[in-house]
Amino acid sequence: MDISPSADMFKRVVRQSKFRHVFGQAVKNDQCYDDIRVSRVTWDSAFCAVNSKFVAVIVEASGGGAFMVLPLHKTGRIDKAYPTVCGHTGPVLDIDWCPHNDQVIASGSEDCTVMVWQIPENGLVTSMPEPVVVLEGHSKRVGIITWHPTARNILLSAGCDNVIIIWNVGTGEAIITLEDMHPDIIFSVCWNRNGSLICTACKDKKVRVIDPRKEEIVAEKDKAHEGARPIRAIFLSDGKVFTTGFSRMSERQLALWDPENMEEPVSVHEMDTSNGVLLPFYDPDTNVVYLCGKGDSSIRYFEITDEAPFVHYLSTFTTKEPQRGMGYMPKRGLDVNKCEIARFYKLHERKCEPIIMTVPRKSDLFQDDLYPDTAGPEAPLEAEEWFEGKNGDPILISLKHGYIPGKNRDLKVVKKNILDNKLSKNTENTTPAIKTATSTPSIKSEAKLDEVLKEMKSLRELVSSQEKRIAKLEQQLSKMDI
Repeated sequence: MDISPSADMFKRVVRQSKFRHVFGQAVKNDQCYDDIRVSRVTWDSAFCAVNSKFVAVIVEASGGGAFMVLPLHKTGRIDKAYPTVCGHTGPVLDIDWCPHNDQVIASGSEDCTVMVWQIPENGLVTSMPEPVVVLEGHSKRVGIITWHPTARNILLSAGCDNVIIIWNVGTGEAIITLEDMHPDIIFSVCWNRNGSLICTACKDKKVRVIDPRKEEIVAEKDKAHEGARPIRAIFLSDGKVFTTGFSRMSERQLALWDPENMEEPVSVHEMDTSNGVLLPFYDPDTNVVYLCGKGDSSIRYFEITDEAPFVHYLSTFTTKEPQRGMGYMPKRGLDVNKCEIARFYKLHERKCEPIIMTVPRKSDLFQDDLYPDTAGPEAPLEAEEWFEGKNGDPILISLKHGYIPGKNRDLKVVKKNILDNKLSKNTENTTPAIKTATSTPSIKSEAKLDEVLKEMKSLRELVSSQEKRIAKLEQQLSKMDI
């Protein structure tokens, strides 16, 4: 099979581009993560999430769902008994690191829940069954998880119930629920650069641009790709939408759309006839899109510019083995001294292999044309500000001296009416009221509080009566001993 895009795909004019000669290389074996049993669940997510501290991989788990979190430096063979994050009761389908805290990760699962986890500074020492917060609201499995790019503690989830929920993780509640917008399974959801809009791709072959706070569709395109296989849609930094999908003849396609006018694509290209879903990864700083097909053994990359044909094929990096999933390192996790412009974490059946993309340069000096200022970990907005209608662009940082991670603050979930910690722990299993306590006290929550208090009272009485009974039994026992 020809893995390069068809010859007529791009007019073969030799274009000047500093990314024309990007050099891709897989790392040596001892720098891979070996003996990881990558999940076999049939779902088209990346199965891997990476940030500047950790690599997380969804793994096979008996009797539930789990993923592994490894510090980046922990390469080599991973012990079978290595601890996992294992609180879900069904297979994990998607994971995503928080962009504003390198120790916080969210997961969505077949058990219909979303869980948010705080990973210890140096990684896991024992398995972690208890999340910081459980977000319950979907009625079917949750297949898509994505954090808001600029507002702290806002998480979006999409389920097979065709519903999108936007959560305030800091209070553990669902603030926005988008129902009735998608009549079928949602294949992908992506925030735009400042998090004011989302774009979605759905099984009904429509690509929609949605204002989540107004709960309205601002633009949509029917049959963005004619084929029946899954579509993916992502926002570019200029507000355009980039999609991958299939033609009626089952050829893989990519297209560029302007939400101002979705009638016709700005640009559309046929690629090949493979049937793997193309996962797009986008670098907003350089406007390069990397396409990794599930089951492919290649990564293709394209530069998006303002001049026709707008989407310019750069090159293809090929390996022998097909990929089961792929993680993509944010810009601040790269080695700027080696002119590294992208790093992928390719999942095989039993290992995770980093692939490093560099632009060969003779000079040892910092290459500022390769590294424009990039989004840093600081969030310009708090969750409440965003829900009130404010927008904020990412706070940019320079990578001139490399990125030095700062201290991450712990994720704190503040729920109203959480009483004495110990008591809330004792009653956690019996009182869902605590899990879903809302941030604005209402009659409903007060009724729930009364219920919780009554239950606590009866538990206290039960404990004290049991204590008396135990004391009595101990007395009887001591007499028998004599």
